[in-house]
Amino acid sequence: MEEESKEQKLVKTKVAALPWMRSPVDVSSFENCPLTQLPFLNPSLEAALCNSGIDSLFPVQVAVWQETMGPGSFERDLCVNSPTGSGKTLAYALPIVQMLSSRSVKCLRALVVLPTRDLALQVRDVFATIAPAVGLSVGLAVGQSSISEEISMLIERPKLEAGICYDPHHHHPIELQSAVDILVATPGRLMDHINNTKGFTLEHLRFLVVDETDRLLRESYQSWLPMVLQCTNSTIDSYFSNPSTFGSLKTIRRIGVERGFKNKAYPRLMKMVLSATLTQDPTKLSQLQLHHPLFLTTGHIRYKLPEHLHSFKLICEQQMKPLYLVSLLKNLQGEKCIVFTSSVESTHRLCTLLKFFGDLGIKIKEYSGHQHQTLRSKTLRAFREGGVQVVVSSDAMTRGMDVEGVRNVINYDKPPYIKTYIHRAGRTARAGNSGRCFTLLHQDEVKQFKKLLKKADIDSCPVYTLPSDSIESLRSTYDDALEKLKENVEMEASKKRKLGFKSSSKMKKR
Repeated sequence: MEEESKEQKLVKTKVAALPWMRSPVDVSSFENCPLTQLPFLNPSLEAALCNSGIDSLFPVQVAVWQETMGPGSFERDLCVNSPTGSGKTLAYALPIVQMLSSRSVKCLRALVVLPTRDLALQVRDVFATIAPAVGLSVGLAVGQSSISEEISMLIERPKLEAGICYDPHHHHPIELQSAVDILVATPGRLMDHINNTKGFTLEHLRFLVVDETDRLLRESYQSWLPMVLQCTNSTIDSYFSNPSTFGSLKTIRRIGVERGFKNKAYPRLMKMVLSATLTQDPTKLSQLQLHHPLFLTTGHIRYKLPEHLHSFKLICEQQMKPLYLVSLLKNLQGEKCIVFTSSVESTHRLCTLLKFFGDLGIKIKEYSGHQHQTLRSKTLRAFREGGVQVVVSSDAMTRGMDVEGVRNVINYDKPPYIKTYIHRAGRTARAGNSGRCFTLLHQDEVKQFKKLLKKADIDSCPVYTLPSDSIESLRSTYDDALEKLKENVEMEASKKRKLGFKSSSKMKKR
């Protein structure tokens, strides 16, 4: 009998340390459910979903609904490990909006934390399609945007009655209030508001969603998680929600002993954590202080690709990889593609090189963390609208980004980990659609790539072949493009040196 691998033994050890993982709920046992058959759904939310073109829910969305609005009654925190493109955003947005639809006083009750600005914008848009239908407001707190504008959108002063003068130094000062019920935020900007924004409070928070959990737990992001938990773990004798004279709300949590809440604050902060590659490390998950968590997954495999994704490998001659990429892009005839590289520098150089290939009849743009947010947003908008057919990206675009109509993902550089492959490939074949993922490999990388795919139980990855004459016909153009790239790199390096010299000269003058 074949010995267990170290990885298998490690997984078994982790599962043993987390008893709730022994009996996960298999999301794949659920089926698509028409909205008309979804129990307890608010008619206004049903209408809003239908107006946005959604008439049924995917399995993961049905499973989360059952555990929150159905028999589960959200008595346990939820850990959702589901493939990219399976509908995780709406899975948590819909029940949260439904549960908050009956609120009578506006205050910040739901917080969704995501690792990047673009992903936060995307999630905010999902909430914005349904929340207004039941009178809820959604806010956004992200970096690289005006914090003063954010504050004006998130915080409001109560309206004073005409003819009455309130003295802020007498009795109760007028309190600032939340202008939103739901906040979608990135960790850094969230911490800015917690530490510096007057009137911003998490004391009334009832729902916390940590999307792309493994990334948010892997990177500290200014210790945002301990701060959020600290802000919501008030422990005072009794709980009540009662509007005061000026409309402010007081939420007080008590230490409970009933319903499994021994030595914990009640009513509890309900949590959902989600990823396509959710960590099973007990040490990492313990940071979240989960309450009797329930694991929702798609079968026994942690790493799972979208059902209708087809993976291919493209074997390239050494030093000729750009030729194979250009030939592949031409062969795909303008279909929407994302090309992934291993770094910001590689992204910039590859995109520059492709532009020197002459008129390929394909609009190609760069998208990476090296660029200013305004430029990235402009590129993403053009890609969504069809003005750009190919985006060359670093892994800045791998997590959760949903661009409709992406038919192909191309790994120009071999992904270093199976997680990276899962998230890259998941930019296509989303929401039940089909898609292809091509990985360009040198011959000496094939064995290692096969081993990587084995971790996701992928045994078959056929070779994709290109007509040899299509590559040969590009050789002369390639030589010219390389010369132009070399000149461009030298010119950019010279500019950087000059800018660095000017900066150092100014510092000396000071």
